[in-house]
Amino acid sequence: MASERITIALVCTQCKNRNYYQVRGKKKEYKLEVNKFCKKCGKSTVHKEGKAS
Repeated sequence: MASERITIALVCTQCKNRNYYQVRGKKKEYKLEVNKFCKKCGKSTVHKEGKAS
């Protein structure tokens, strides 16, 4: 049986840059939101879950 895991990208909410990639389970009721450092902005910003292309 195939695993129920998908790869997601964490996108900066200010500059829309894809900085981080993560693996999570398929069945989630909410989108991931994490405070991470953005290299382009040069500060810690909120990163939201987006599609990994």
